Amino acid sequence: MNKTKKIFKARKRLFVGLISGTCFMVCLFLAALWLVPFIGLENIHPGATWVLGALVVVLIGFVCVAYWGLFLNIITKTPLPGARRFRGLTVKLFLPIMVLLGKALGIEKENIMLSFISVNNDMVLAEAGRFKPEEILLLMPHCLQNSKCDRRLTYDINNCKRCGKCPIAGLLELHDKYGVNLAVATGGTIARRIVVQMRPKMIIAVACYRDLSSGIQDTSPLPVFGVLNERPNGPCLDTLVAPHLLEEALHRFLLPEYLEGRTSGTGQTISTAQATKL
Repeated sequence: MNKTKKIFKARKRLFVGLISGTCFMVCLFLAALWLVPFIGLENIHPGATWVLGALVVVLIGFVCVAYWGLFLNIITKTPLPGARRFRGLTVKLFLPIMVLLGKALGIEKENIMLSFISVNNDMVLAEAGRFKPEEILLLMPHCLQNSKCDRRLTYDINNCKRCGKCPIAGLLELHDKYGVNLAVATGGTIARRIVVQMRPKMIIAVACYRDLSSGIQDTSPLPVFGVLNERPNGPCLDTLVAPHLLEEALHRFLLPEYLEGRTSGTGQTISTAQATKL
């Protein structure tokens, strides 16, 4: 039997095993939901009713604290104690449910994700401090590179010829000018690997709304300021980004001593209103 058939059979066995186990657990849970009310909690144990009640109260309390912590953080734009770490857990808990609720109400997933990115940017602008250039990572998608270019930039951005046919040349100018890290990722797995290797304290990421929203969740509590790319040729093909938007973001997040004598393309620092439009 060749290797391909072995891999196929192994994957098939794994899938069948996992789906069988999952089905058993779900059926067991559903059976418990029917069995407990049928038998009665008091028949199981005299204190079972109080234990279940206490568990429900704790879960409701957790959900309320998570919601109000995130709500107040958004409204006041003031970081609450431990808000950054707690917010990551809250977003991961609420966002999938928000998408399902939005779908039920006829709201497109794209609009929900764009709203999430906008709120995230507002909170990052309000909370994040200022950093040294080596602590900031400009993380770019590979679709910014010209599709006809044969240069491999994923592992070495300096392979770029700077021909000006795509935005990479302008991004390298920012890299040279401010000394910040610059990397190109071909997908979420490579992006996570780059973050682990470089260990930045701040990420300014360019991507489509899907990759940005998932990346913000994956890297929490690390602050990620998201900038949407432009897609004149459709998704994942010769996309664009305005370097001045990234330069304005750098002027917000870099320590002042690293900005002396340097002005952004517009001569302005990014504001919350501008961030909402990104």
